[in-house]
Amino acid sequence: MRQEAVLVLDCGATNVRAIALDRQGRVIANAAVANASRPAAENPAWHNWSLDDILARLQTCCRHIAPQTARLNIRALTVTTFGVDGALTDENGELLYPIISWKCPRTLEMMAQAARDIAPDALQTLSGIGQFSFNTLYKLLWLKQYHPALLEKAHAWLFISSLINQRLTGEFTTDRTMAGTSQLLDVRRERFSEVILQRAGLSPRLFPRMVSAGEMVGVLQPALAAHLGLSAGIPVISAGHDTQFALFGSGAGLLQPVLSSGTWEILMVRTPQVDTAQLPRYDGSTCELDSQPGLFNPGLQWLASGVLEWLRRLLWREASPPAVYQSMDDEAAELPPGAGGVRMDCGLLGPARQAGWRGVTLDTTRGHLYRAALESLSGQLRRNLDILQSIGAFQARELLLVGGGSRNALWSQIKADILGLPVKVLEDAETTVLGAAMFAWAGCGAYPSPEHARAQVDYRYRYYYPGVQRAAYQALASEAEGV
Repeated sequence: MRQEAVLVLDCGATNVRAIALDRQGRVIANAAVANASRPAAENPAWHNWSLDDILARLQTCCRHIAPQTARLNIRALTVTTFGVDGALTDENGELLYPIISWKCPRTLEMMAQAARDIAPDALQTLSGIGQFSFNTLYKLLWLKQYHPALLEKAHAWLFISSLINQRLTGEFTTDRTMAGTSQLLDVRRERFSEVILQRAGLSPRLFPRMVSAGEMVGVLQPALAAHLGLSAGIPVISAGHDTQFALFGSGAGLLQPVLSSGTWEILMVRTPQVDTAQLPRYDGSTCELDSQPGLFNPGLQWLASGVLEWLRRLLWREASPPAVYQSMDDEAAELPPGAGGVRMDCGLLGPARQAGWRGVTLDTTRGHLYRAALESLSGQLRRNLDILQSIGAFQARELLLVGGGSRNALWSQIKADILGLPVKVLEDAETTVLGAAMFAWAGCGAYPSPEHARAQVDYRYRYYYPGVQRAAYQALASEAEGV
């Protein structure tokens, strides 16, 4: 009997991948090729995605792992992608206009136009999504203004995951988690908002039936099966936005905050309750739909490792990654909590990417500046966790940490000391494809639910507990607050 597997097609902004996983979530085969947008024909400063390019890259990946997948019984296939982007199509699924990339600046003007029709705070309270020029709403408003005939003639708007699914199956659908990134939903009611669509002058007919993660979209059609080197008839199971499947794939339960730490840190939680009226008060806040109906993913994001990398380039020019990171940590670890009075002002880490410093003296070393950055970013995390607990109506007992920043042991310990909570670090980085695979296994009937599938995964964690420096950080926080 051939080994069973599911195949995840992961279309990221940096790489496109095809990954086969077994019933316990272990990777059997994996191939990746670089992904990139194209300059638009109308303006070289604009960015489009080519669906043909993406499909060709998926073909390359599938062909690369074909010797392994040929020996497998592929039970299901699923697609996960970055959010917000999509395109208008005709009734055959052909694109009427290229996929406008989230990197494209052309939609900036649309935010001001939308603000005249619906106040930004009210829009975020309703949709959960803040003011970002790459939002789906602004892409559709741009098409409405500059290509109104295409909008009138369009059969559907398909998010990028649904564009790929349509080519795989011939079916027109809307992945629920992708819709949750669009700024077009009434997020609490989990459906497209009549208010937003009416004020934007958009028709609800553009959006095909919504499918939840784990629901079958259709089956793999012969033409695309031959293109990818797979067998026709494989069930294609809905997934969608990569963030939601990374959360599920991390092993996070309900009301357990998860910090994805990289260039930016993104703090999110899976919760049945959310107060979206609080979101407009906080820069970088959002609320998307969870991978499972009835749950929400409120979150906040801020620049993090990007600050540390700036310090490395500025102050540690004599060495290169990865060896330099140990030197940076060693110099910072020699210093006590408080970094000799040096403080970095995280309040200025907004779109301008500026940082302010206080307490710098002639005795300040680069180790002081680096430790101050680690401490200040961890203080930002503490404040944002307090905010998230209010928005999501929960009380954190520990923090689950994933991503590249989780490999920094000193930073992880400082986080635990400043939070006063255990920090639980997941050692497996493939959280997005793992989460999508669990829904694929449930969708094809191998398990009764994604949770049952996830229970088969051998998760491995390491822990950082509040330690001897916890009291010093508490004293510093009380001093800063004037207590």
